[in-house]
Amino acid sequence: MVEHSFRLSHQALFERNLAAAEEIPLLDQQIDRFYRHIEVECLRMMTPSPVEPQDMRLLGAWMQLVRDLERIGDYAEDLGEIAIRLFPYPTHACLADMQTMSTHAQRMLATSLVALADLDATVGKQVKEMDEVVDRLHAQVYAQLAHTPVGDVATQPPPFARLEPYLLLALASRHLERMADHATNIGQRVAFIITGQR
Repeated sequence: MVEHSFRLSHQALFERNLAAAEEIPLLDQQIDRFYRHIEVECLRMMTPSPVEPQDMRLLGAWMQLVRDLERIGDYAEDLGEIAIRLFPYPTHACLADMQTMSTHAQRMLATSLVALADLDATVGKQVKEMDEVVDRLHAQVYAQLAHTPVGDVATQPPPFARLEPYLLLALASRHLERMADHATNIGQRVAFIITGQR
């Protein structure tokens, strides 16, 4: 569900797909319900009897891992809202880098979920290495937006002579970077479940 929500946010932001943007909030409600249900079940498993240290590590990691997934879903919902607010504005050159960020972060999420499904610590650790690409692109996008001369914004015809699209693009870039960080966390938590090492 989280992967689907991420794909929808990608479609909304880069393909200007309004239907995709409108679908995300409903999906996020389902993600939130699953998150709360899993959290309650994990807590319930810890309460009836003493829990072995390895099981406690597993349950704790699961609770954090599910929270990472839920946060990715929240960021996807936010990206859908940002996409709708960007629809009236012309596309910006930084969207190409942001699209690469989104595609790479989705790949990171998929890899972390494979690590989880297979309980593969090696694959889980690989996700952290993948994060460097997204961090680098985020820095590039930020620099590009931050170094836009104020005169360039002011000379645009109305309604484009506004800071709003620049702020929204910076926020979207930050959301993509955080989504990649949460995918990294999932991979690292899988490694922790298997090895007990952080």
